Amino acid sequence: MTLRYMPGFGNDFETEALDGALPQGQNSPQRCAYGLYAEQLSGSPFTAPRGTNERSWLYRLRPSVQHVGRFREIELPHWKTAPHVVRHGRPLGQLRWDPTPIPDEPLTFLTGMRTMTTAGDVFTQAGMAAHVYLATESMADEVFFNADGELLIVPQQGSLRLVTELGVIAIGPAEIAVIPRGTKFKAELIDGPSRGYVCENYGAKFTLPDRGPIGANCLANPRDFKTPVAAFEDKETPHRVIVKWCGGFHETTIGHSPLDVVAWHGNYAPYKYDLRTFSPVGAIAFDHPDPSIFTVLTAPSGEAGTANVDFVIFPERWLVAEHSFRPPWYHMNIMSEFMGLIYGRYDAKEEGFLPGGMSLHNCMLPHGPDTDAFAKASTAELKPVKLTGTMAFMFETRFPQQLTRYAAELPTLQDDYPACWNGLEKQFDKREDTGQ
Repeated sequence: MTLRYMPGFGNDFETEALDGALPQGQNSPQRCAYGLYAEQLSGSPFTAPRGTNERSWLYRLRPSVQHVGRFREIELPHWKTAPHVVRHGRPLGQLRWDPTPIPDEPLTFLTGMRTMTTAGDVFTQAGMAAHVYLATESMADEVFFNADGELLIVPQQGSLRLVTELGVIAIGPAEIAVIPRGTKFKAELIDGPSRGYVCENYGAKFTLPDRGPIGANCLANPRDFKTPVAAFEDKETPHRVIVKWCGGFHETTIGHSPLDVVAWHGNYAPYKYDLRTFSPVGAIAFDHPDPSIFTVLTAPSGEAGTANVDFVIFPERWLVAEHSFRPPWYHMNIMSEFMGLIYGRYDAKEEGFLPGGMSLHNCMLPHGPDTDAFAKASTAELKPVKLTGTMAFMFETRFPQQLTRYAAELPTLQDDYPACWNGLEKQFDKREDTGQ
């Protein structure tokens, strides 16, 4: 089936799967067309300013009160929620993992979720969690919604078909999808087992960063974000509904599919984005700009210029700076950085950081190019060079990221990662004059 999308970021969309299903001129008529029920899904307080007020009106076969029954607690033991501080015995330091193998056992997007770090406090709607998912089978006759935050999904291997209340999204490596808080969906596999990363954002929802002096164009352009058209399931078969709420998981069984929205309008909806459409901006004379120049999405914290979470990518781009050290420089940062590699090589760590792998550089822990990358960049001919076939990303948060026991005990954790800087010997010579 060819999927259709509507372009634009944060637009007020309207879409219907059946002609005439969407009321015109009002939200809640006395009788909706086709015998549908009108229901509002609010992603912000009613009184939020117009620019941040988020809601959609849904016209569905049954209202959501018919989509739940008596809940019972269940366990998804590898999915953790902040605050989650455990004594795992792993000393403080920079950390890096090889790719996590996809196991040969039945795992869905939910049961295959593995939390690597948590940050902040879900009870105050601040912070995030970084996960890796390992899926070997589709979710069948079960749906999920997350009351704790929105999910930013980053496939690294294999493609996903995300069947949501508001339409269907297909994504593969180098694409992302965002599922808003409270939106029901299921994840199906398209081309075999899938592995990827998830940022669970407890705070204000992701939005586009301000461009400032950059102006109206480049970085992530709004037209490249795609929101699905309305699609619905009319299935009278038993379904499990699973909800994550304040870190706990609960399920109920109902006799039909809750993915039954025939029409909707509003600005609170899932969307996808192709990371290859990001238009990088960089230095065209000298020096390396701050990595914030590669921000795709940002979740504001309420403090100007300080994000709850930033989603940053490092895509293909030209390096042209003169008399400059071109890779990312050595750095200590108040923000905490969880990185992943979708494909290719990362220019500051060409060896050891593998596709499907991860790294964690927490608040005020120094990091930067390894010994080989430093030597190469310090002696390279400074002609224009294009970095090709590469896509790395970063979940960056203002909160320290706490390591889970799962992450601390993963066999793929590289115990010798900090040794990559051991070869950076003292080169000081007070007689030297570089002339720069």
